[in-house]
Amino acid sequence: MKVFGGNIIAQREDALEFVKEHIKLHAEIKETERVERWEYPIEALREAITNAICHRNYKISSNVQIRIFDDRVEVWSCGSLPKPLTIEDLKKKHDSVLRNPLIGKCFFLIKYIEQWGTGTNRMIEKCLSYNLPEPLFEEVSGNLVVTFRGKITKEYLEDLNLNKRQILAVEYIKKIGKIINKNYREMFPEISNETARLDLNTMVKKKLLNKRGEKKGAYYTLR
Repeated sequence: MKVFGGNIIAQREDALEFVKEHIKLHAEIKETERVERWEYPIEALREAITNAICHRNYKISSNVQIRIFDDRVEVWSCGSLPKPLTIEDLKKKHDSVLRNPLIGKCFFLIKYIEQWGTGTNRMIEKCLSYNLPEPLFEEVSGNLVVTFRGKITKEYLEDLNLNKRQILAVEYIKKIGKIINKNYREMFPEISNETARLDLNTMVKKKLLNKRGEKKGAYYTLR
């Protein structure tokens, strides 16, 4: 645990450095070059921290928090989304609603913010390019929380209360890239078509899978 003071520009940099100290840095050889890669995309973490500082509700006597766990990093901002924005809006092209226009203008001028209303989309793109699940946006106890999830582990799947069939299906998708209802029933011949459908749709609702296509052409991929 560490508390950062100073101005909000210094807080942003200090917070990001603190995160770097507590996440893994992997190295691999590509051709003849040694390439280092952080456990999570630094650009996405930086964006989340910037947004939390820039858009928080400063009337609330609380602090922006970054919580680092073995399998995820959470960035907690103070206050819920300003109206009329919704959680679903953050996942697509949307207007920027500035709660603190003076801070927003300053962050834009010093290039901490590149373009209004695109930060959350960049977070999603960066995580997907890392082969990580897209960040989870949610409102918890009146605060906006952005959760960056690590590689999908067995423990993570168990935390989602998945059954053994669903966990085996995730391993299948990791290898093959996708699964269809027929594949699922072939893996578990004792279940009905309806059970297979319910199992897969439950994983969609838990934001673990994406459903693509319709009816007979539908298939499922990891988010």
